[in-house]
Amino acid sequence: METLRDVLDAAARGVFPPADGRTTVVPQHCPRDAGVLAFTAHSVVFTDEDPGWVRGALAAVDCDPLAAPLNPLFLASLMARTGRGAETVDALLVGAPLPGRPPLALREIEDAGHPRVRYARRRRDAVRVWTADGGVLVMGRGVGGWLEVSVEVDDGARHRGLGRALVTAARQLAAEPVWAQVSPGNARSMRAFQAAGYRAVGAEALLLGRVPAGGDPAAGSAEDAGVAE
Repeated sequence: METLRDVLDAAARGVFPPADGRTTVVPQHCPRDAGVLAFTAHSVVFTDEDPGWVRGALAAVDCDPLAAPLNPLFLASLMARTGRGAETVDALLVGAPLPGRPPLALREIEDAGHPRVRYARRRRDAVRVWTADGGVLVMGRGVGGWLEVSVEVDDGARHRGLGRALVTAARQLAAEPVWAQVSPGNARSMRAFQAAGYRAVGAEALLLGRVPAGGDPAAGSAEDAGVAE
């Protein structure tokens, strides 16, 4: 059976599901993450729910079948069925590892109090954090067990290329592909990742378990906030 990891592994190599207008349903990689990946004319729903229910819910959405997996009505049905919540539909980007060491002066820290770090630890495993003058770089294991990156740049350090340098540094620190989810409306982040050599491969709607009352107040937008060009 094709797994979520298989799908993402192939996409990292530039090999995508067939552009046949269909939707593939695969099991979750872990209990935490469920959702939808959309590629060119093919979507992948990763959930432990009954595939028959998924296909019935998709067929019930009154829209172009290509758009149904990311249609708000289907996502709402999937959230209701699973008791999960969602934040936004993100652009999905990937960058291959780069040789050499980052030219930035990075310092690895263990700071659970930083909002970006608390947010990352809610949706990723094995999170590591580095700081640079004016910015934070966070990496951890996310969807499919793949390595994911997010960064934050201080207001006073923007428009100096620090965001681009941080996401480039992530590729230099890694020995495998590095994934990023960026809100399409965050044009600054999109420009920074693309300038750093990340390529867009699709879209992702991630469904996570709801934060209980009194939970992490840092859980907010899924976009890589504060990235500067």
